[in-house]
Amino acid sequence: MKVAIIAAAGKAGHLILEEAVKRGMDVTAIVRHKEKITNPNVEVLEKDLFDLTFADLEGQDVVVDAFNAPLGKEDLHQSSLAHLIELLKGHEEIRLMVVGGAGSLYVDPEKTTRLMDTKDFPEAFLPTASNMGKAFDELKATTNLNWTYVSPSAFFNPDGAATGSYQMGADNLLTNASGESEISFLDYARGFVDEIEKGEHQRERITLASK
Repeated sequence: MKVAIIAAAGKAGHLILEEAVKRGMDVTAIVRHKEKITNPNVEVLEKDLFDLTFADLEGQDVVVDAFNAPLGKEDLHQSSLAHLIELLKGHEEIRLMVVGGAGSLYVDPEKTTRLMDTKDFPEAFLPTASNMGKAFDELKATTNLNWTYVSPSAFFNPDGAATGSYQMGADNLLTNASGESEISFLDYARGFVDEIEKGEHQRERITLASK
């Protein structure tokens, strides 16, 4: 399986890359600075996301969007995904898989209230959550595109251990046995690559949480 990972030098992108390589996938890392990729078992394309053309992605089975907008430029969550949608729509042989956000997950069974709409949602995270939510809405509205959006839990733990297990849901926020909504980056990467392999949730959003 051929997998291209955009922003493969970032925290999530790097771990997804390492997990994919470990499983024998043919991985291309798309980064702005090629020296940040040290794994000798991957191809490297040094290019900015916004400079990508369809020719750069043609022939891939899966394109992973692990781009994370910097503080103060949260609107890039919308424009970056819009650019990838424009490149890949009409090419449904290529599956776009997005490292998404948790803010757009629902917290009620009726799906009327999103996590980012709750009164306790941290104000500092709202620009990222709202822009990622709008980008996700555009993704859902694109009909001629094969996509999967993978949301983490409310606490996406960069320092959490790999437990080797996780639980999966759809559009609602999950909690673990302790009542906490959390997943480590390592467990998320494992679940993400599981979904790359299995392809069970196309044109759907899934969410991952610790058990």
